[in-house]
Order: sequence, then structure tokens, then C-alpha cells
Amino acid sequence: MRTIKHAPSGADRILASRRRLLQAYPPPTDPKVEEEGGCGVTGFACSIPVGGKHIFEPSRQMHNRGNGKGGGIAAVGFVPEALGVSREILNTHYMLQVALIDPEDRSVTKAVEEQFILPYLDIARSEKIPTVDDYRDIPGLDVQPPDVMRYFVRVKPDVLRDFTAQNHLEALRQGRAEDEFMSQNAFRLNSRFYSTLGDKKAFVMSHGKNMMILKIVGYAELVASYYRLEDFKSHIWIAHQRYPTKGRVWHPGGAHPFSGMHEALVHNGDFANYHSVCEYLKQRNFYPLFHTDTESSVLMLDLLNRVYEYPLEYIIEAMAPTTESDFDQLPPDKQKLYRAIQAAHIHGSPDGPWFFIIARNDPYKNLFQLIGITDTAMLRPQVFALQDGEIQIGLVCSEKQAIDATLDSLSKEDPRFCPVCDKYWNARGGSHTDGGAFVFTVKPDGDGMRLICTDKFGHEKRVENHQKSWDPTVNLTLQPDGADILKTLGPYVNEGRSLALFHQLLQGIPGWDYNTLRWICDQLVRMTLTDDAAKSTVIETLTLLNDRRYPTGDKKRAWILWIVRGSLREIFGKIPGLNDGTGGRYRYIDFNTRHHLREPRAGEQILVVYTREFEPEGDDCDARLLCEAYRKGWKRFIVYGYRGQRFTGNGFGPDTRDVRIDVYGSSGDYLASGIDGMEIVVHGNAQDQLGQIMKEGKLVVFGDVGQTFMYGAKGGDVYVMGNAAGRPLINAVGHPRVVINGTALDYLAESFMAGDPHHGGGFVVLNGMAFDNQGKVNALPTPYPGSNLFSLASGGAIFARDPCCHLNADQLNGGEFAEFTDADWNLILPYLTENERLFGISIESDLLTVSGQKKKPADVYRKIRAVQLAVLTGVQEKTVPALKMAVDI
Repeated sequence: MRTIKHAPSGADRILASRRRLLQAYPPPTDPKVEEEGGCGVTGFACSIPVGGKHIFEPSRQMHNRGNGKGGGIAAVGFVPEALGVSREILNTHYMLQVALIDPEDRSVTKAVEEQFILPYLDIARSEKIPTVDDYRDIPGLDVQPPDVMRYFVRVKPDVLRDFTAQNHLEALRQGRAEDEFMSQNAFRLNSRFYSTLGDKKAFVMSHGKNMMILKIVGYAELVASYYRLEDFKSHIWIAHQRYPTKGRVWHPGGAHPFSGMHEALVHNGDFANYHSVCEYLKQRNFYPLFHTDTESSVLMLDLLNRVYEYPLEYIIEAMAPTTESDFDQLPPDKQKLYRAIQAAHIHGSPDGPWFFIIARNDPYKNLFQLIGITDTAMLRPQVFALQDGEIQIGLVCSEKQAIDATLDSLSKEDPRFCPVCDKYWNARGGSHTDGGAFVFTVKPDGDGMRLICTDKFGHEKRVENHQKSWDPTVNLTLQPDGADILKTLGPYVNEGRSLALFHQLLQGIPGWDYNTLRWICDQLVRMTLTDDAAKSTVIETLTLLNDRRYPTGDKKRAWILWIVRGSLREIFGKIPGLNDGTGGRYRYIDFNTRHHLREPRAGEQILVVYTREFEPEGDDCDARLLCEAYRKGWKRFIVYGYRGQRFTGNGFGPDTRDVRIDVYGSSGDYLASGIDGMEIVVHGNAQDQLGQIMKEGKLVVFGDVGQTFMYGAKGGDVYVMGNAAGRPLINAVGHPRVVINGTALDYLAESFMAGDPHHGGGFVVLNGMAFDNQGKVNALPTPYPGSNLFSLASGGAIFARDPCCHLNADQLNGGEFAEFTDADWNLILPYLTENERLFGISIESDLLTVSGQKKKPADVYRKIRAVQLAVLTGVQEKTVPALKMAVDI
């Protein structure tokens, strides 16, 4: 039989050339140093270049995800003037940055240049990156960062010609051989001056075009301070807090980000199959030198992107494969393609909890990209956001509060940025819906740049483009019909009719302009200054405007929220302090006056806490202040100004039914965890680990909730206006009763152990609904898009609004569909009634109406119960013999 030989591809030749590289520079042994992962990652991409100072605040606010022993930033898409080079040099030359670990040892710079730069590279410009004079002048920076030399270089023509010929790379497309030379040269430099030395001397920070990486032993925001990047402008910035999970965990070379070629990657999590991923890379002559799972991630990305030249969709599939029912819901041609990708790359796919943020320059397509990819099991938190308008910005972070901090920082410099995003969402890892990844692409558009957002499959995520932005710098002006408006609204305030005032405002908002709305809010604030009754009415009304969804006409909801929230902040900020001699129901306290905390006096009922300057956790956190205030007799709290502070409501102790906490701002993790009786209302989106081991009480969230919501909860009534992210109600027991009006990403109520819902046990109502941009409630394409619904549950039930029967048995794992009875409807009806009161989601018009027709509850809702519960209560005849015997006995 004649053997058919195929000509080597470009990828084959690149990999063969790397085999010769490794013979000359044998890689060292992988050290066995590991740390658990739990990092903070953040990034944003913008249609205009912005300064590095805007990565400062979101990084600082995630200190509790770091430890000060490893931090770094990366940027892509610079303004040429900031670097002192022409646009042509910026676009065509590699931006090689070499870290010199001991700034006092000048011989290292000379050796690096003589061995790895001058013989091979033409230098258009070189400089030491400017720094502050003394690192000790920066609070919190305890270890001197490395000096970094920056070179704008191209490979010398004769060197590139010889390299190309020697490795048979002539067939590569333009620029690819030069990329490979730069990659191999960086490997040589790192091998010589870092990897094989006990005393590390130098390493390549980054070497891509129009991108850079800087990292230190310290917090990420200190990178921007030390290297004076506050006003250094770029289209994309990413940052990472904490050292890596493997390798040299306390060293600037081991900190994130890591560089492939023209991309930088940061990573939260760690790999269960780190050895397998490294072996996969080594088989293709890619060897990690820093011995971290993050480095192996970016090498995998470089291999798939630059060597194999996969489209981004294929890269994401190789790293986060589609599985289970999500795979079954892909089109047949996509299934065939994905099977081939998985067969080739599954042993190199990172396994375990991870989330990547990638800043990427594609010099061959003239675009910049910010990419967020989550693992298939969604075991690490992630939040995406998008803002459109004259300027577009896309953001992705470990926590929503970091997104809000970024926007707040940007808006203070440029009023075109709204401090509230148009959209916030979570990705579904390995899914058929969005692929668990979103890409913010910045590319030329006329004389400027424009940003678009797409998911893994290229589907664009849009914002309503007919709505106008607001210019907050415009002076507030008196309205011609202002007297008439006040004449209409005044009686509602005077009579304490907040709900009626809210509905009156809703009639005007679609037709008003921003200035009119702003003026009305200003007048409402004025009415609160001397009258506590008016204060309560206006606070309740403005809070309804903040919480509810309604038509906004040609105005953006984001800007309306900013106006409304600004009015609430103004009211809260003018409340008398604890040492103020005036009377009234309300008293104010903040971080600076926290030592004034005392018992409530006659008539004092509500303690308003401005939380912004409190620490996110620890002795000086606001959560501890609330506990102390409760012990002194305060029962009613308004807390506002949050920027990620954690543990709100924790530590109050048992039987707190007379306590209520209203939460405004970007609240943090573990809110309402362990509560026993109190009521907490979150006026916006919430974050991760809410309501964990909750025993009793009420939690209301006017937005989405994050990961592992109500983990191990034992009871309580909970209402969520939007979606729950990954793994809600895992291991919940007892009698939690939950209404989720949106959907859940995965593993809803896994191992639910809540008994019989008709005999005191728990349940979840999943409505599968969403509000559109004008406040109308619509059904989602499916009430639950993933698999493992009610997985391995042993009690309780899920009542899903599913009139079209989209849910199927393949999505269940330990549960089964059962008849939805009148008793079931009577069980959940009181909760849907309260849901309607809270969120305005009508039982009759929204939930029981399908395609314009009113339906019976049994034609709209489906019941999912635990198989084991059905067996033990004798509901069905199909039984497991062992369990049947146990019941008979």
C-alpha cells in the first residue's frame, strides 16, 4: 500500500522550529508550589482612549480578593503621543518590555541587550519606563518594583530572512514569521535570565504590538501609581489582584497578566488538570517557564490563535467545551464541528474553576478586543456590562461593584460616561446560548473608533439606539409649567401617598426631557428638608422610580436612574447627625462619625448609614456598625453609598423579625447570609453568596443576584426581580420559599432538601420573565436554558412558568415532571401576589396571559418534584425496590 504524505502546514513548521529552540534552551523542572485561587480581575474596553487611573479604583475596591503580594495591569491600543512615537511605529513595531528585577545591577541591562536585542532587532526607540523617584513614597508598596526597559523593535531583515529559511516558514502569511521569531527570542531571554537562575535577574513583561504588561509585588493599582500611568491613555485596560495559584507565587514574574504574543491574560481560579494542560503544550513544543496555570492559559491561547489560526469561536470552544443538553441544542453542523474540536483539544482544556479576561490586539485586522471567558461549570464569579451612546464602553469584572467604580471614575473626568450601565449580565459557560464568552471589539469607524459587543457565536448584544443620552453639565433651569406640575404633585406629598405620586410621575416621564425630570426631582428634594412625613413619602416615591421598570420614552433608563439616585443621595446626606440637636425620625452616621453611635432617643426610628468610606470587611466595616447599632436599640436602617462592602445583615443573632435594612448602591457578597427573621431590601442588583444559610426572614432584590445564592439556606421568603447566576439554592433545606422572576444559569436547587412543600417544605417559583427597555414584561425563550435543573434533589419542588413546555426531562437530574394541581396554585398564589406588589409583575396580565390569551394556572405552570420524594410519599407507582421496601417496613 502506498503511503500518502501530506505537506507540512505552517503550524507544523512553527512547532518544528520550536523543537530546535528547546534543544538549545532546555526548560527547567516545574516547581511544586501551589496556592488556592480566589483573585480579583477587572477590565474595560472603550471607543476612546482613557487614562490608566481609571483602573485604579476598581482594583483598589477588590483588595479583599487580593493580598498585596502580586498585582498587574495590561493595556492595549495606545495614543502614540503618550509613547513618543509615530502612529506608524506604534502599529508596525513590537513593544518589547523587559523587567530588570534588581534596579541597581546595571550590568543586566547591558547583557540583555548584547545577547538578545542588539544582534537581532532594529530599535526605533528605547527608554526606561518612567517611575516615581522612591517607591516608598507610595503607601502600601513594600517591595521595589522592577525597572522596565521599553524597546520599539522590528526583527532585522537578514535575521528574519535566515530564521524563515532555516525553519521553512516562507509560506506563512505576512508578519507571522516575525511574530514567531519574537516569541522564541522572548523564550530565550526568559530562559537565560529568569527560569534557569536561582537569583532571577530579568524577564520579558510583554512583546506584542501596541500592548504592554506591567506587574509588581503589590496591589494592582500601585502599578499605575509607580509607573506614572494615571494619564497614560489606552483603549483597553485589564488588572489582576493576587499572586498566581502555582509557581513562584510571590514574585513580579509570577504575577498576572501573562503575555502570549499580542494578547495579555488575567485569570481568577485554578486548574485541576494543570499537569495535563502543560503536557498538551509540551507535546507542541510550548513550555511554561514561570510555571503558573495562568501562563499555561495564555500559551494555549497563543497556540490556538497564532499557530493554528483558529477563529475566536473555535478557540473558546477548545478552552471551554460545550457539553450535555447545551451541546444537544446546537445545530447539527455545529455539533459536528465542535466534536472535532473537542476530540483534538479536550485533554488541553483547562478543568476546574476559572475565568479569563483577555486584552488583545489583532494587528492584522486592525482592531482591539477585550474578551471574557468563563469555565463550563461557571465556578468563578463574573459580570459583564455595556454602555452605548456617543462613547461606547464594555466592562467585565469579578464583581459588579468594580464595574460601577470604573464608571464612577470615568464620569468624573468625562460627563459623556454615565455612572450606570445600560446593561449588566452574566455569561453561561459552555452554553448554546452565549457560549460563556463575550467580546468587546474596538475598531475604526469613520474618523474615530467604535465598540461592539458579541458573544462566542458572533451575535451582537445591543442597546436601544433611539434613546438619547444626557449631558449632566447642563445647568438646571426653571420649567415654564413648573407651577402647574408642583400643584399636581404637591397634594400627594402632603397626604403621604407615595404610590399614587409614583404613578403620577410615570404618566409624565415618557414625554419629559431630562431637564424637566431633574427639576421635578430637585423640587421633591426641597420638600423633604423640614418635614419628616414628606421625607418618607419622597424617599418611597424615588425608591419606586429606582426599583420599578416603566416606559422612559426617548430617555435612557441609566441616566434616569442616575438622576433619581442622585436625589436620594441628596436627601440622605442632609439628614441630621446623631449629635444634631433637632428632633425627627431620621438620624445620619458615616465612617467619620461612627464613634458617635448611641441608643435611639424619643421619636428616632431610622438610622441612615453612609457606607462609602467603611472597609469592605473586618473591624472597620459597616456590617459591624449595624450590629452594634442593633444592640443599642436601632431596628430600622437605610444604608447607602455601597462600593462592594460585604456581610450586610450578618451577625445580628436570632429572632430579628423587627429589623429592616434598605440597601442602596453596589452592595457586596454575603448580604443577608445567616439572617433569622429580619427583612432586607436591595434596591438594585446584588452580588454573590446572598442569603447563605439563611434561617428565616425576607429578602427582596430589585435586580439580579450572583453566584451561589442561598447556598445551604434553611428558610425565609425571597423575591428576585431578575436572574440568578450560577448554582442558586444548592443544598438548601427546610422551608425556603423563593420567587425568581427571570431565570437561573445552571444547577438551580441542586441537592435541594426542603421536604414536602405542602407540609411546610420549601419551593422555588421560576417565572422565566424579563422586562424590555420600556418596562414591559415578556417571556424569555425558555424559563431555564441549561441542564442540571433540580439536580439530585430529595425534597421540595420547582414551579416553572412554562406554557410552551420548553423544559424537558433531559434537563433534569434526579427530578421529574408532575401534575400541577389546584393545591399547588393555592400554595404559590400568595407569593405571586406579594411578587406583584413588589415588582409590578401582574398575575393576570403578565403571568397567566400567553400570546394575548388568559390561561388557567395548570396550563401555564409546570411542577418539578424530586423522584425520591415521590417514592417515599407513595405518589407514584414506579418505585425503586429498596426504597419501596423501606416504606413498607
